[in-house]
Amino acid sequence: MVLSANKRIAAPAKIGAGMFLLWSILHIYVGVLGVLNFFNADIKTQWAALLGGTNAPVDSFVYPADSLTSNAQSHLILNFCLDVGGYGVLGLFVAWMIWRQASWTGFWIGAIAIGIADLSFLFAMVTSGIIVADLATISGPFIWFIAIGLTPFGLPKKIKTTN
Repeated sequence: MVLSANKRIAAPAKIGAGMFLLWSILHIYVGVLGVLNFFNADIKTQWAALLGGTNAPVDSFVYPADSLTSNAQSHLILNFCLDVGGYGVLGLFVAWMIWRQASWTGFWIGAIAIGIADLSFLFAMVTSGIIVADLATISGPFIWFIAIGLTPFGLPKKIKTTN
């Protein structure tokens, strides 16, 4: 039995794939920025990228005074930023799977795995007031919502089986 699908992708899925691509670029940028800050900036600069919300203003945050704590926090921030960048790379594959293969699997990976990443950031960091809520921090979840809202309307409805 060979599975074949109508690989025609309609406009909503193309827009959704484009949104996943844009989402990916933004998140890869966070990973690159995190690496650059790790190697070139102090702990205050690293933390400044993750603070600034109403419940964690940059000027009220107590930075570590000892090198051991500073080093540990620096590595944790680097790890967080690289995880964000890694989700960005995953998003590239999702966008490609949707655009080139009209893949429901790609869509579900984007909806679930990327959704876990983005929604945990939205609720743990943005709505809690830890990180500043601005265009940069809200755009990722907003773009993700557009992607998962539109994409299904452009993917094939069913898979035909042939013998």
